[in-house]
Amino acid sequence: MALSELYTKYNRVWIPDEGQVWKSAEITKDFHSGDHVLELLLEDGTDLLHPVDPSKPKLPPLRNPDILVGENDLTALSYLHEPAVLHNLKVRFVESRIIYTYCGIILVAVNPYKQLPVYGDAIIHAYSGQNMGDMDPHIFAVAEEAYKQMARNHKNQSIIVSGESGAGKTVSARYAMRYFAVVSKSGSQTRVEDKVLASNPITEAIGNAKTTRNDNSSRFGKYTEISFDRRYRIIGANMRTYLLEKSRVVFQAENERNYHIFYQMCSCADSAEFKHLRLLSADEFRYTGMGGDITIDGVYDKKDFEETRQTFSLLGLKEDFQSDVFKVLAAILHLGNVEIRSSGDDKSSAALSDPHLAAFCDLLCVSAAELVRWLCNRRIVLVAETVVKPVPKERAAAGRDALAKQIYAHLFDCIITRINTALQVPGKQHAFIGVLDIYGFETFDINSFEQFCINYANEKLQQQFNLHVFKLEQEEYMKEDIPWTLIDFYDNQPVIDLIEAKMGILDLLDEECLFPQGTDQSWLQKLFNYLEANPLFEKPRLSNEAFVIQHFADKVEYQCRGFLEKNRDALYEELVDTMRASKFSFLAHFFQEEEQSRAASKGVKVKSARPSVKPANKQLRTSVGDKFRGSLSLLMGTLNATTPHYVRCIKPNDEKLPFEYDSGRVVQQLRACGVLETIRISAQSYPSRWTYIEFYSRYSILMSHVEADFNDKKETCKNVLQRLIQDPNQYKFGRTKIFFRAGQVAYLEKLRLDRLRGACMTIQKHVRGWSRRRKYLRIREAAIILQQYIRGKRMIRKMVTAETLKQGWAAVVIQRHWRGYCMRQIYHVVQMASITIQAFTRGWMARKRYKKMIEEHKALVLQKYAKAWLARRRFQTMRRLVLNVQLSYRVQQLRKKTEEQNKENRGLMERLTSLASSHSQTMEKLHSQEAQLEKLTNLKASLEEREKKAREEASMTINQLQRQFEELNTEKQNLEKKLEVSIKETKESFDQVKRNLLEEKENEVRLRKIAENNTEIQRHDHEKELEILKEEIKRLKEDRVSLQRKVEDGAQVNSDLQEQVIQLTKHVKVIPELRRDLNNLQNQKNNLDRKMKEQSEQTRAKTKEIVRQLLGGFVEEEKLLGLVPEDSEKIYELDDLQEAFESLQKATRLLENHQKEQRETYESQMEGLTLRVDHLQNENSKLQNLFQEKSNINEDIRQEVSRLSSENSVIPELKLQVSELHRQKQELETVVKEQSSELAEKNMEISNILHKKITEESSQRRHFEEKARELEEIREELQVKIEELEEENEHLKRQQLMEGEVKRKLREETSQLTAENMDLEEQLDQKERWIKKLHSQIKCLEMSQKAKQTPALPKEYLGMLEYKREDEARLIQNIITDLKPKGVVVNVIPTLPAFILFMCVRHADYLNDDNKLKSLMNGIIQGVKKVVVAHHKDFESLSFWLSNTYRLLNCLKQYSGEEQFLKQSTPRQKKNCLQNFDLSEHRQILSDLAIQIYHQLISIMQKKLTPAIVPGMLEHESLQGISSMKPTGFRKRSSSLYNDSETYTISSILQELSVFYSAMSHHGMEQSLTTQAVKQLFFLIGATTFNQIMLRKDMCSCRKGMQIRCNISYLEEWLKENELQSCGAIDTLRPLAQAAWLLQVNKSTDEDAKEIAEKCTELNPVQIVKILNSYTPIDDFEKRVTSSFVRQVQSFLQEYEGATQLMLDTDYRFQVTFPFCPSSTALESLQVPSSLHLEFLTRI
Repeated sequence: MALSELYTKYNRVWIPDEGQVWKSAEITKDFHSGDHVLELLLEDGTDLLHPVDPSKPKLPPLRNPDILVGENDLTALSYLHEPAVLHNLKVRFVESRIIYTYCGIILVAVNPYKQLPVYGDAIIHAYSGQNMGDMDPHIFAVAEEAYKQMARNHKNQSIIVSGESGAGKTVSARYAMRYFAVVSKSGSQTRVEDKVLASNPITEAIGNAKTTRNDNSSRFGKYTEISFDRRYRIIGANMRTYLLEKSRVVFQAENERNYHIFYQMCSCADSAEFKHLRLLSADEFRYTGMGGDITIDGVYDKKDFEETRQTFSLLGLKEDFQSDVFKVLAAILHLGNVEIRSSGDDKSSAALSDPHLAAFCDLLCVSAAELVRWLCNRRIVLVAETVVKPVPKERAAAGRDALAKQIYAHLFDCIITRINTALQVPGKQHAFIGVLDIYGFETFDINSFEQFCINYANEKLQQQFNLHVFKLEQEEYMKEDIPWTLIDFYDNQPVIDLIEAKMGILDLLDEECLFPQGTDQSWLQKLFNYLEANPLFEKPRLSNEAFVIQHFADKVEYQCRGFLEKNRDALYEELVDTMRASKFSFLAHFFQEEEQSRAASKGVKVKSARPSVKPANKQLRTSVGDKFRGSLSLLMGTLNATTPHYVRCIKPNDEKLPFEYDSGRVVQQLRACGVLETIRISAQSYPSRWTYIEFYSRYSILMSHVEADFNDKKETCKNVLQRLIQDPNQYKFGRTKIFFRAGQVAYLEKLRLDRLRGACMTIQKHVRGWSRRRKYLRIREAAIILQQYIRGKRMIRKMVTAETLKQGWAAVVIQRHWRGYCMRQIYHVVQMASITIQAFTRGWMARKRYKKMIEEHKALVLQKYAKAWLARRRFQTMRRLVLNVQLSYRVQQLRKKTEEQNKENRGLMERLTSLASSHSQTMEKLHSQEAQLEKLTNLKASLEEREKKAREEASMTINQLQRQFEELNTEKQNLEKKLEVSIKETKESFDQVKRNLLEEKENEVRLRKIAENNTEIQRHDHEKELEILKEEIKRLKEDRVSLQRKVEDGAQVNSDLQEQVIQLTKHVKVIPELRRDLNNLQNQKNNLDRKMKEQSEQTRAKTKEIVRQLLGGFVEEEKLLGLVPEDSEKIYELDDLQEAFESLQKATRLLENHQKEQRETYESQMEGLTLRVDHLQNENSKLQNLFQEKSNINEDIRQEVSRLSSENSVIPELKLQVSELHRQKQELETVVKEQSSELAEKNMEISNILHKKITEESSQRRHFEEKARELEEIREELQVKIEELEEENEHLKRQQLMEGEVKRKLREETSQLTAENMDLEEQLDQKERWIKKLHSQIKCLEMSQKAKQTPALPKEYLGMLEYKREDEARLIQNIITDLKPKGVVVNVIPTLPAFILFMCVRHADYLNDDNKLKSLMNGIIQGVKKVVVAHHKDFESLSFWLSNTYRLLNCLKQYSGEEQFLKQSTPRQKKNCLQNFDLSEHRQILSDLAIQIYHQLISIMQKKLTPAIVPGMLEHESLQGISSMKPTGFRKRSSSLYNDSETYTISSILQELSVFYSAMSHHGMEQSLTTQAVKQLFFLIGATTFNQIMLRKDMCSCRKGMQIRCNISYLEEWLKENELQSCGAIDTLRPLAQAAWLLQVNKSTDEDAKEIAEKCTELNPVQIVKILNSYTPIDDFEKRVTSSFVRQVQSFLQEYEGATQLMLDTDYRFQVTFPFCPSSTALESLQVPSSLHLEFLTRI
């Protein structure tokens, strides 16, 4: 379709406007060829007739449909021209508040003059790894594209940032470098990326200044190369600068400032550190006060100076260097204040007393006289002589300013060099990315040499840009197989030749600079003479001091004044020599000729276009223009060797107002920066490019049903397009895209809109018709009813009388009865017919159903027999095949092993015969032992009689002890009386002393000394008495516990001794009896050892448990006796007695651990002990209960009882002990009397303690008596057990006979089976059965032997696993290191490894082996860590070991014995608690390890889930048909939406979540931990999707909101299916749900704004405004969000306080908790499967 045909009614066009540049108008009448006017309607409602020349119709540019306005890429517009670009930028900047827009390969950045929250680290990580078209335009997207291409193509990259002053070039370049620093961390200690960023404040301080257009304008060009190593991490940087504006040092226009560094230093003039610089306020220096305003709003120079100094230090520039820099800068300021006066005609002078001159000379160490002389004079070298000529004031001031500029330029270069040195890090550069921050095209009212150089540089950059765009366009066409046609584009090579070619502007300028008498006018005249014929060079009409150049952007008029001086940049040789003679080496180094020559040799040599004349002045060898041309040539060579990326910064207005858009200023910059040139090149061919999927999705509405049903979407698109657009030249089909001419997409949009409008009208027509018809029918029906009633009323009034009414009523009654009768008759007939029909029908159906059941039953019988026959036949054939294979294989194997089996059989036969003989011997012994049972019963009766006699003797001794106890009580009472008397005496003496002290208070010092001497004497006397007492006690009883400590506390000694006296009297009744019982037990043991050999095997098996208990008690007594020496005179200390008690407990445990060894040693002893069960059990229970009662009483009493029991167990005779106690009591009474005066204050406490002890001992005595009664009852129970044992012995005999009968029957059956097989099978089976028979017999014999040694009762396991110390490494390896989760969890409990490890820990605790326990716990922790490190990417392993680590942690808590963990445990579990060790430290280590595994597991799940989130939640259409794509322009998306090979959907996310959840559940992970993991994953889904909405404008639409809410509902359903509603996961999706709701809700009225502010509680104001500004209509029927509505929402949101960040932190982790979850699994019921290869573990 031709473009002119699109000028139809309702289409809109752009017409020029002086104020707005372009304004919109709507066509009111179709335009036809030959019309002279185009009828338009402006937006303000006025009509306009636009004239059109019929011969050469030049129609105004068409306006794009609103649906295409506001796109991310300008190349996505259907009409590509200047007004379309200008309007699109305005809509995005003003309405959507978006500052970045793509224009093909260019990123257009509009300065918002406001800080935006789009540059945080979260934004950087969001853009990292993304393709350029996948996200909204951003400077980070350009930086990521450069970084990615460098890594992928191994080619250097460049980012060219250009624009006017104040457009934001420096900020954009800074953000690009910050992006590289964040995404490519060096990982070294040098932190070179921080240094690269730190260089910015320094360069801005010395190279940026305030101008009328920008508060922080860069007055130099900068190209920063950021170097990367092979791993693409920053290893260094290098900076190159271009064309520093030196003239700003000595001159600033009004409302401008000098470089920032001067004002920063002046702000710190009062600091003591800078006193020697003699600084003043900035307005007092000429060089800083020239512009008038020395401050900038919002800028604090003092704070910035601190930052500058910090960055100096961060870069490694030491304090000495900083001090030198500040000296030079201060000297420049003082030099500007040096006053030069006029002293006559053409003469000038300066006062040597000038303080500023003195300060300058002092700071730079130069001669003041020499400086003044050569400032005011000039030396002229003639042929014969040298003449010194004075210069006028103006030239002297110019020389002063030239010196200041030269010093500052050298200082600037020196600082840049030192920065480059600091940024160099050892390492080889693999690639680099260059960031060029350079001035854009400039045109002012007065343009001088600086603007000329700037525009020259932009001409070179524009040429490079045009060639690159042309190259990319050609590559695009070749890649898509589109025929390439030559595109005419603007080539600015003639302008470049005008400037730099032979006899060009720069060449003529350098030539004129060579002449000493050359002036700007003479140079200008040469330009007119040589370049007048060039069409790009013009002479202004009204000026003779300017020239005009036609640049690519615009015509620029340059004033020639100052060109020669600035190009020469000359400084008098005499001033240079003065500076070179300075004693300040830092300054003198600037002016060394050798350094200059060396620097010049490093530059690029540019050959001149014509032979140059050798200058006389050394300083004019290289001009500024020549240097700039050389550096520019080097820069272009670097850029041409890299892949460029372009950022064009736009200044929206000159007033620096936020989000204000001046169309005139913007279009001027768009023309200057090449954006419109890119648009023009694209528009000449096929500017609009759509992928086939985009076209199919967008324009499927234009397809017919036949076309839509076609499977090949590409072919469908071709067919539809050929039908819709008849002219094939208007589009081209590429491999992956469709290329359209300008306007064709708008035409398709018009067709689509017409189709939608027609469909809407059809729907409206039918709906309205149906509504009207329904309304009409209702009215009509109502009217008819009304008519009926009215007509009825009228007829009644006319015709009805009283008689007719009566007749009528009578007729009605008759009719009613007759009709009722008729209806009843009919009803009865129909009822009978129906019943008859139902009966026959039901019978027929029942017979049919029965017949069918019979047939089905017969068919089933036939099928059963047929299937059985087929199955038998298959089985028989298969069995024959299997038997043949087995037989052949067995024959081969048996032939090889026949000899070996024969040898084994002979050995087994010999072993069998020996076992049979031993079995017969044991049977004989059994019969003999049965005969001896009767003898043992007789012996038992005799022993009982002896026991009765012993009890009678014990009762007599008890009576005697009671009498002695009463005597001791009387003596104790006497002692208490004496103590009371002594207490009273001490109280009286204390009162007397107190009165004396009050009276003699004045002599306090003297009395204190006397008291100290007295106390010292008393202490010595006390020590002597203690030593005497100690010797006496040692002579009576060695090492007595209560008197070992030094008697510092006499009251404690007295209380201990009194308690001992009381306790001895309490226990004196029990101790002799226990001693005698122990001696009797020892004698009885020796007597019964000889009789135990005759005990029967059955009795031994049944009585094992009782014998073990008796033996345990016996060994316990034996160890107690062994721990106490025979020397009765020795008394143990407290620590020794405590160790003896602990050794007694250890002896009990050692006996249980070595059961097998004791059974072998004391086998004969156990047989005899069965006859003495009653007696031994009674005695053993007494001892055990005694110790248990001691542990139940408070700690002090228990220690005393244990000490006394141990102490008195070694006393051989009670009489000797009683006498010893009497003698001890008398000695203690004497000691108490001697010490009563010193210990009077503590006697009251002693008496209280004595009373408490007496009451406690009395209660203990009653408790002992109760225990005695309990022991008697236990003895009777044991008697009953012996009778049961005899019954079980008889049962064993019967069971043995039955087993023999069963074995006999089995032998008969096996012999019958062997006779029925074939010959070969018979031989094989006979050998196999023979081997099995031998093995079974051996096992039976072994089992019988074991049965004789062990009881036949079922084993009772303790929930512990025993292992040897050397098997610990095997345990860790088999259960942790080599364990495969997939192979274990199929058949066993998933957390079985944790239970096995804990059972091993229990056994180590049971043994009280500290080293073994610590080694095992450390091995477990290290093993789990090793597995986690080795499988850090394996989800199955991490999930499995997180579950087991958590279970082991819970087991350590559950069995720790702490009350808080025992509430849900069973009695058996409480019994299995750890007894000896506290593993709280190891629990903490396991908890930390579990947290580490959890976070690692979450990271793996997030890594697997992240690629599917954005495609599944945003891009995939879960609701088919509600979404339609829009074109994306030059930057095509690379997401899964366009990748058919791998497409993610919401089902992919749900499937991945199900995989995670099922795996964690399969591994037995606790529900609380699983819910936390699911909550974390849901947060990741919500945050990632929400961040994408924030950064992708194309996702902010109403239909996309519906899509998101649908996907959220799928996630909710998944939670319900897995019963995870209460885990809080859905709450993490609230921000996303509210964002989706915000996209769908109405956004027009104030009520809508208020509702948004009230309901979007999870979103902060920044996020709400961002969504509203980014809202993008998909169709023309939707409306954009107006700016007024956004402001209304902001006003409502001011009441709500919230965060200001734009993005959600996807790396945020919820705090993980490990709640205590006890297990109901009984440890004793767990079995170790053989697949774990843990045969070395033994269940206890």
